[in-house]
Amino acid sequence: GKFDSDSYAVSGGLHGVGISVVNALSTRVEVQIKRDGRLWKQDFDMAEPAELVDAGPAEGTGTKVRFWADPSIFETTEYDFDIVARRLQEMAFLNKGLTITLTDRRPRAEKAAELDAIADSEGVGPDSAPGSDEGSDLASAVDAEQAFVEGAGEGDESTAETAKVRERKRTFHYPGGLKDYVKAINKSKTAIHQTILYFEGKGTGHEVEVAMQWNSGYWESVHTFANTINTHEGGTHEEGFRAALTSLVNKYARDKKLIKEKDPNLTGDDIREGLAAVISAKIADPQFEGQTKTKLGNTEVKGFVQRQVTEHVGHWFEANPAEAKVIVNKAIASSQARVAARKAREMVRRKSATDIGGLPGKLADCRSKDPAKSELYIVEGDSAGGSAKSGRDSMFQAILPLRGKIINVEKSRIDKVLKNAEVQAIITALGTGIHEEFDID
Repeated sequence: GKFDSDSYAVSGGLHGVGISVVNALSTRVEVQIKRDGRLWKQDFDMAEPAELVDAGPAEGTGTKVRFWADPSIFETTEYDFDIVARRLQEMAFLNKGLTITLTDRRPRAEKAAELDAIADSEGVGPDSAPGSDEGSDLASAVDAEQAFVEGAGEGDESTAETAKVRERKRTFHYPGGLKDYVKAINKSKTAIHQTILYFEGKGTGHEVEVAMQWNSGYWESVHTFANTINTHEGGTHEEGFRAALTSLVNKYARDKKLIKEKDPNLTGDDIREGLAAVISAKIADPQFEGQTKTKLGNTEVKGFVQRQVTEHVGHWFEANPAEAKVIVNKAIASSQARVAARKAREMVRRKSATDIGGLPGKLADCRSKDPAKSELYIVEGDSAGGSAKSGRDSMFQAILPLRGKIINVEKSRIDKVLKNAEVQAIITALGTGIHEEFDID
C-alpha cells in the first residue's frame, strides 16, 4: 500500500484517502488500471461502485482516472488551464526527467474564440512551433512548451463542427530538474556567476535537493517544497537553509578578509539579495502546520538541511573562489546600500521637517484635509504644472510639478532612490512615510 516503505519512499499525502475523497465529491468517476498484463475498469456513480470489469489483455502498466466534480458541492467546476499548468510544471521540475503532458479538450465555441485570441496575441498557430512566454518570476515560466492543435468535440458531424475548438496542449520535461527550475526563474535576469550551485543530501528518513544561483537583481526568489508540496509559508527546511547560508557566507567573507574585523556581519537579507533558489525536501513522515499544508513543521529537518547546506555550499565556495567572491561582494554592496538607505530615510525625514509646513516648495496643495476626497496630480515640469494649477479644483486637487523624468525606482538601489530630490518631494507630499514607517492613516 501507499504507506508500505516498499512502495513509496515519500508521499505528498498524509492519510491515503485522496482518491476516496475525490470519489465522494464527484458525480462520476472512471478508473482504468493496467497491471499484470490485464486492463481493469471500474466506474462510480455518486460514489457508488459498479462492477469491477476485466477488459482483457493489456501491455505495460498505468492508471487513468476521470472524474466529474459535483457542482452541488463546488462553486465552480471549470478549471483554469494556467493554474493546472503551473502545478504540473512544478512537478516536472521536482521530478527530474519526468514528462507531463497537459491537454485541454473542452469542446466549447467560446473556448475556441478565447484560444484564437491568445494564439493571435502570442503569434502561435496550428502550424507554429511550440513557443514560450515569461511573466513575473516562475508563475509565467510555465509556458515552457505551448502548442495549439486542431481538434473537435464529440457527437455527430454537425455537433462536432459547431463545437470545433483548437486544442490547447503543454508538455513539461526537464532533464536538469531543479537546475532547470532556477534557469527559468533567472531567465529574464542577469546571473552574476555562470555555474548553478546544485547538491543533494541524504539522511535517515529525509533528504534534500537544492539548486541556487545569484542574479544582479535586488530581490530574493526562494521556493521551497516538501514531498513535492509547495510550502509557500516555508518551514523548518527553509529555516535551516537560511541559517546555514548566513553563517557560511559570513565565515567565508571573514576568512578571506573580504570584510574587515571591525565591520558588522552581513545580514541574511544582504546575502540573499538577488538569490534564486529551490529547496526540495523529502521526508518519510512529514508534519505540516495548519490545514493548508503549506508550512513544514518537522523540527529535525532544520538541523539536517543546515548541515547539508554548510557542507555542500562550503565545498562549492572553496572550489570556486572567483564566483564565491562575486557573491560575497554583492552581499557587501547590499549591506552598504542598506546602511546608505537608512541614512537617506533619515535625511528625507529631516528634510520633511524643515520644509515650510512640512510640504515641498512646488506643491500646490488642496484645501481639503480628507485623504479619501483628495487627489494628487504629478506633472512634468513647471509649464505643465502652471496649466494644471489653473484648471484644477483647489478644494480637493493638489498639483506637484517634477523636474523631468525621475529615477527608475524598480531598477535602482533604495539608497539612490531616496537621495533623488523628486522622489523626496513625492514622499513628502504624500506624507505617509515609507517602509516600516509607512502609515496611510
